[in-house]
Amino acid sequence: MDLKEKKILIGISGGIAAYKICSLVRLFIKAGAEVKVIMTPAAVSFVSPVTLSALSRNEVVINMLPDQSEIMKSERVDTKTWHVNYGLWADIFIIAPATCNTIAKANGGISDNFLLSTLLACRCPVLFAPAMDDDMYKNKVTQRNIKGLKAIGYHIADPVFGELASGLTGEGRMSEPETIFEKAKVIVSGMKDLAGKKILITAGPTREYIDKVRFISNPSTGKMGFELARAAQERGAEVTLITGPVNLETPNGVKRIDVVSADDMFMNVKSNSKRKHLIIMSAAIEDFTPIDKSNAKIKKENQSTFTFEFTKVVDILSYLGKQKDNHKLIGFAVETDNEINNAKKKLSEKNLDMIVLNNPNTPGAGFGTDTNIVTLIDRKSSERLPIMSKYEVSNKILDRYLELK
Repeated sequence: MDLKEKKILIGISGGIAAYKICSLVRLFIKAGAEVKVIMTPAAVSFVSPVTLSALSRNEVVINMLPDQSEIMKSERVDTKTWHVNYGLWADIFIIAPATCNTIAKANGGISDNFLLSTLLACRCPVLFAPAMDDDMYKNKVTQRNIKGLKAIGYHIADPVFGELASGLTGEGRMSEPETIFEKAKVIVSGMKDLAGKKILITAGPTREYIDKVRFISNPSTGKMGFELARAAQERGAEVTLITGPVNLETPNGVKRIDVVSADDMFMNVKSNSKRKHLIIMSAAIEDFTPIDKSNAKIKKENQSTFTFEFTKVVDILSYLGKQKDNHKLIGFAVETDNEINNAKKKLSEKNLDMIVLNNPNTPGAGFGTDTNIVTLIDRKSSERLPIMSKYEVSNKILDRYLELK
């Protein structure tokens, strides 16, 4: 994904995450791209235009109408239509941070500043990186506006869960610059290196019910599998995503199948695994299921202890390994000790082409996080990746898949 000489236009609106755009600009410059920056008048309260001008090596534009001294500069583009010129110049327009105000105006076609006027004039792909407080992000109006932007065809770098400027913890934290950079690379390069590939991905936990109201499960949120599905679809693949119970929005263009138990997962994997080029088993499938399941709620009265017997669920990964034909099979290994040896053993025993190893005890990795630290192991080599977003990890996994022989 070469960005050399690509034209990157970045629009910054007035949110605290604006300071992170300095890092984003540097990533693009380092990759050989040309960068221009637009700021709303509110954005200058959060980050200096002088800093961004120095980093981008281009003048930062703030106001729709420049002052008289700027108009007199002969090298300036025609100021009556310079928003159009910027819109036509760019290979991609990234709006980050995209506040709820800017998102609302963009969805409504309002153009009361230079950034929004340029948005209406641009012909290139547009990527929004929302950033706001948890309640503002979850507000039904904001969600409606984001869906409106998606319906138009704009791309969204979804915000993540984390510490917010308000001091609260929740959703609304802007995706990290590295994630926005990776997503923009895929978009601007028009990379469709998975076009024609049919990929099956599993995600999330499974639930094994003890009675009608109780079950055993695990902390998986499905984020890794969903980011894999998102990345694969963006790179041109036809993606089927089989997921356990999660609270995540289906990535655009992905066929989603919801399941609950390990048996549900097995039945749907079996029926959807035929004629696939790649199967990625990232779901955290519960290993045990109760032998006797109660059809009613088990009452606690007059009983101080409870004993339940469990049996192993079907090993879906082993089944797929035995049935493997011409497709590639990638599994995940969650290990807390003797990690590499256990992962290599699983790679061999289950006839995998690659295994993704991670340790949930490592800070920044494991269940529920927006980042991961993994080691990619195939039959010839292994590579430990630094901490990165799960979207970045997903693209690294897909890159490695394309290198498998």
